[in-house]
Amino acid sequence: MNNPKNSKMGHNKKALLKKTVEHIDITSFDSRKIIESMDKMSFTSRDTARASSIFNEMLSDKNCTTFLTLAGSTSAAGCMKIYSDMIKYNMIDVIVATGASIIDMDFFEALGFKHYQGSQFQDDAQLRENYIDRIYDTYIDEEELQACDKTICNIADNLEPRPYTSREFIKEIGKYLKTNAKKKDSLIEIAYDNNVPIFCPAFTDSSAGFGLVMHQEKNPKKHITIDSVREFRELTEIKIKSKSSGLFMIGGGVPKNFVQDTVICAELLGKKTEMHKYAVQITVADSRDGACSSSTLKEASSWGKVDTTKEQMVFAEATSILPLIASDAYHQGFWRQRSRKNFSKIFG
Repeated sequence: MNNPKNSKMGHNKKALLKKTVEHIDITSFDSRKIIESMDKMSFTSRDTARASSIFNEMLSDKNCTTFLTLAGSTSAAGCMKIYSDMIKYNMIDVIVATGASIIDMDFFEALGFKHYQGSQFQDDAQLRENYIDRIYDTYIDEEELQACDKTICNIADNLEPRPYTSREFIKEIGKYLKTNAKKKDSLIEIAYDNNVPIFCPAFTDSSAGFGLVMHQEKNPKKHITIDSVREFRELTEIKIKSKSSGLFMIGGGVPKNFVQDTVICAELLGKKTEMHKYAVQITVADSRDGACSSSTLKEASSWGKVDTTKEQMVFAEATSILPLIASDAYHQGFWRQRSRKNFSKIFG
């Protein structure tokens, strides 16, 4: 399947969308011994073990607000249940993510649709003929994705026409899923149940954008809009209310910068707040290009965003090590002593 010379895949849609991606369950295996052994190794193994140790420190610090940031396509690749379990087992207090992670992947599957294992060597012209989208070696049915877009439009059509933050709109999606979900326990639904706010600072760069454009086209005079400025203020308010904070970041991009910038925003508002005390980032980005995604956490300290005492960059493809870190945290059990922060409640 992975060898382009030997690949003899059929070109009809049913044959291509045959094998679904299955999401890994961190409660079904105990990675503590593996992490412990990796701590005695070198290179990425030891970085992973140190990242795991810092994450457990976040969870054992009762004053720490934990932020999960998501960029990239790990949710489509089999990590979706990891993120929902991190909410379910009270490891995460706030999520900052790309619109694609939340809508195109999580909400998409909550509607009953699937992601499929495919091949990075498949002829993309043939995929296009079959209306199949490709994320490296993972396939998505474009017709199902457009059904997701239309569902977003329908949700918007039934809301009071006014400005919403992405957090507010995603909360409305959570309400919708309580009665309409085909797959239960999505990240959105579990976050809704546990008062964990989800922020998507680039919300319209996703299926949400397509759906909201259709909504505005249908309702040119009375429609909803997304208020990204109020959203930034809300996230900053959470940071101000937190005695200490920790970042667990998958990939980089807008979510990484958005949550780090809350420290600067609070300072500009005249509010005293500390830099993020703990920080872990898993990324494959090269720091030499000067981009936010690849900028090291030590670099972030020069901006006054992240303390360098307890930070760890892990340069690895996240699906390869995230299950180990998350399983270790689950079985270490520090989450059992944490109180839920219920940050969604502060916004009414």
